[in-house]
Amino acid sequence: MAILVTGGAGFIGSHLVERLRQDQHSVIVLDNFSAVYDQLLQQRHAAAWSLDAGIQIVQGSFGDQALLERLFAAEDIHHVIHLGGSPGVRESVANPARYFANNVDNTLTLLEMVRRTPVKRFLFASSSTVYGKGAVIPFVEDAPLGVPYSPYGASKRSAELLCQTYHLLHGVPAVVLRLFNVYGPRLRPELALSVFTRAICRGEKLPLYGDGSVRRDFAHVNDVVDGINAALIAENVAGEAINLGNHRPQPVRELIRLIESAAGKAAQIEHYPTRPEEMPETFADLTKAQRLLHYVPRVTLEEGVKDFVRWWQETHS
Repeated sequence: MAILVTGGAGFIGSHLVERLRQDQHSVIVLDNFSAVYDQLLQQRHAAAWSLDAGIQIVQGSFGDQALLERLFAAEDIHHVIHLGGSPGVRESVANPARYFANNVDNTLTLLEMVRRTPVKRFLFASSSTVYGKGAVIPFVEDAPLGVPYSPYGASKRSAELLCQTYHLLHGVPAVVLRLFNVYGPRLRPELALSVFTRAICRGEKLPLYGDGSVRRDFAHVNDVVDGINAALIAENVAGEAINLGNHRPQPVRELIRLIESAAGKAAQIEHYPTRPEEMPETFADLTKAQRLLHYVPRVTLEEGVKDFVRWWQETHS
C-alpha cells in the first residue's frame, strides 16, 4: 500500500514525504517539478529519494487522466495527499486562467480518479486565502467565508467545494486543510520570508508593500506536517474543513525585526503601496483542529525565523 503525494517535491511536500518515510509509509511523489519552486532543491530531493526504495518519483501532472489511470492501476494507493497546484496570490492576478485550470479543473480530474478507485482518505491542501473580505477574525472554518481577495483564493475555494461535493455525492473521504502562512527551510523564493531574508543577508533593498502593519498567521512547516499526518488517520473528519495555522498572528514588521536579529544585519527598506489582492490579516482559530486532530503548534516565530535564516545562509552562501 502507498500514499500518493501530489506536489511532493515542493516546499511542504518534501518535508511531508520525509516524515511519512520516517513512519515507514511507502510514498509515491507525483510532481511536475514546476519552475515556481527552487528547481535545484527539487532535484536534490529527487536525487536523495532515488536511493530510497520506499519512494517512487513520478514526473507529471495530477490533471493527466491517462497518467493517473496507469498509476492507480499499477499501485495500491490507499491515501492521497493533494498538495499540488499553482501557488501564489500575486501571480494569480496576472494569470487567473492558469490557476483555475490547475487548481480547479485538474483537482476535479484527481477527484474523479479517487471516485472510481476509492481510497481511505483524500487530503486537500487549501489556503487561508479562502477567507476573504467580510470574514470575521479569527477565521473559523464553519463561519461565513467572505469574498476572496485574489483569483488564487477563489480557485482554492472552488476546489474545496468540489472536494466537499464529492464527499457528499460519492462518499469520497475528503478532508480540506486550510493552511495559513507556512514557512521554514525550502520555502518558495518569492514568499515574504525568503525575499526579506535574501535582501537583508545580501545588503539589498527590501521591498515592503504598505507600512508593515498587516498581520500574518505564520505556521512552521514542522507543525503543519504534524497536522497533515494527524488528518490522515483521525476519525470523524471526512467532509470537514480544518485550519492549520499558529493562532498568533504577527505584523510583517515584526517578521523583519526577527530576520534582522537572526542575521545580525539591518534591513534597507524600500516602501511600495499596499497591494489590493493581499489580505489585511490572517488569523486561524484552531479550536476545531485541536478537537479533531489534537493539533497544537509548537514552534514559535522567533525560533522558526532563526532556523530559516540559518538554513538560508548555509544553502545560499
